[in-house]
Amino acid sequence: MIRPFKSLFVFFGLSLIATSACADAPSITWPAGWQVEALPETAPEVSRQRAVKTDSDGNQVMVMELTMTRVETGHQVNLQGVLLEMRKSVQKDFFQGGYQSVCNKVHSSTLGSLAALETTCTVTENGRHVLSQTLVAAVEADKAYVLSYAGQAEVYKASADEIVAARNSLKF
Repeated sequence: MIRPFKSLFVFFGLSLIATSACADAPSITWPAGWQVEALPETAPEVSRQRAVKTDSDGNQVMVMELTMTRVETGHQVNLQGVLLEMRKSVQKDFFQGGYQSVCNKVHSSTLGSLAALETTCTVTENGRHVLSQTLVAAVEADKAYVLSYAGQAEVYKASADEIVAARNSLKF
């Protein structure tokens, strides 16, 4: 049995130079049946939204989080570097929890209507695939976006259509 899912989801915030005001948060249509969680405000320049999918016992089996961070005007975000650092943090946290993880190469993708970079990590325990986590990052003008989603291996695979629909629903 896997440890409680909540403790396995890892999100590593963007280390960006932020400005003092946050524009409207991006809009996302969460999959039907997922529970949207209220998140505490961390800073006025950061917007976070999160939804979870639970099993019949109320255990979290999938989680998706969207973060928008304002970027100082003129600052060039090294999206590849940000994603590599996030991936490294995910792998380190899983390793410290007794899991092994292998991530695919960072590759081009889309996030809503934006060009993005993406990587997916497969997490195993004693050689058995237990979790998958995907990190997707994009930049537009003075905002950087990260969509991170993770779930138990079978649920992650079964939720593919819901994930695609949520990603495609994004409005910035």
